[in-house]
Amino acid sequence: MFNLPTNHIDMPEALSDITVLDCSQILAGPFCSMLLSDMGANVIKVEKPSGGDDTRRFGPPFINDESAAFLAMNRNKRSIVIDFKNNHGVEIMKTLAKKSTVIIENYRTGVMDKLGLGYEDLKKINPKIIYCSISGFGRTGPYAERGGFDLVAQGMSGLMSITGVPNSPPIKVGVPIADMNAGMFATYSILTAYIHMLKSGEGQFLEVSLLESALAYTVWESSSYFATKEIPEPLGSSHRLSAPYQALKTIDGYINIGAPNQSNYERLCNAIDRKDLIENKKFIDNANRLINREKLEKELEKTLSSKKSNYWIKKLDDYGVPCGPINNIENTWSDPQVIARNMRVSLEHPKAGKIDNIGVSPKLYKTPGRITKPAPILGEHSTEILKEYGYSKETIESFIDKDVITQI
Repeated sequence: MFNLPTNHIDMPEALSDITVLDCSQILAGPFCSMLLSDMGANVIKVEKPSGGDDTRRFGPPFINDESAAFLAMNRNKRSIVIDFKNNHGVEIMKTLAKKSTVIIENYRTGVMDKLGLGYEDLKKINPKIIYCSISGFGRTGPYAERGGFDLVAQGMSGLMSITGVPNSPPIKVGVPIADMNAGMFATYSILTAYIHMLKSGEGQFLEVSLLESALAYTVWESSSYFATKEIPEPLGSSHRLSAPYQALKTIDGYINIGAPNQSNYERLCNAIDRKDLIENKKFIDNANRLINREKLEKELEKTLSSKKSNYWIKKLDDYGVPCGPINNIENTWSDPQVIARNMRVSLEHPKAGKIDNIGVSPKLYKTPGRITKPAPILGEHSTEILKEYGYSKETIESFIDKDVITQI
């Protein structure tokens, strides 16, 4: 039996030798750097002078004037404010890059190059640098100059055309899936590049786009289209390739039931005392169940709608049928499994006070992730970081006086 590691302080951090300069803002880049920071990376959040990351102003809700959205995405990081429009600011960034492992940026195409902070500029002073560029559509192609947002990427990738119920208006996925998947792809790509750098001694440029990160999730739909040229439509909660695998109505709501293979389907029928559905030729195998999906749904709901959700979840669980409730967020955070897996973490923020964060999802048993610091106040660590990189007290004070950097 596995036991979650609890004494994280005495356990090594897998990425403790990595320094990340995160020049990105809002979601995709900050999500990537948050994931790296959870595993021990030293993440320096490089922010603009005019209010920093735009997410600092996202809300409500605010907690003592601190954006709850910003607090969620920027834990474990330190903040420095640098004015890239000032030549001294550009030189500071180059000094930081010389001794760093990774740079993440999500400016419009060409902006970092014009500042003298593009990959070709920085690899001259640090050949091992891993430069991760995140954009709406990629740095090449006819849309390279366009700005991009999650909503736009969801629409252009086809995701919105397959989300919702038949004949509904366009509906986006409930979470910013293009942004967050771009952050996940960026993390995976950075770690791949880091392994290559350890082997070869050379860094590299890599890029991730919101459009491609959203498109990558259309696995079943795209493969079906490639094979048949048929354009997939939204199916509500149903699965495109197996049935029943969906939300089904009970007397007091809905529950999710997953019976995507024959053995699960037969256990489902036995659990709800509908053995007749096993032998019915319309539902005899998955292919027929897909063809007759709506008829099967009506037959199942005819029985399920006679009792409450909790009754059926207990009954189905006893029979080994994968199932579960459809929780709202409050229900989710009170779920005993979520609690047992340490998925709610409390932190003390200097302005917001006690705040809660989503815990670390992957559980590493030798080098576990950890959340040790709340999201930083804007420019909270500017002086501290420059001292670490060798700047004198007098030089730092002159930078503050000239608004090259900001220190709270």
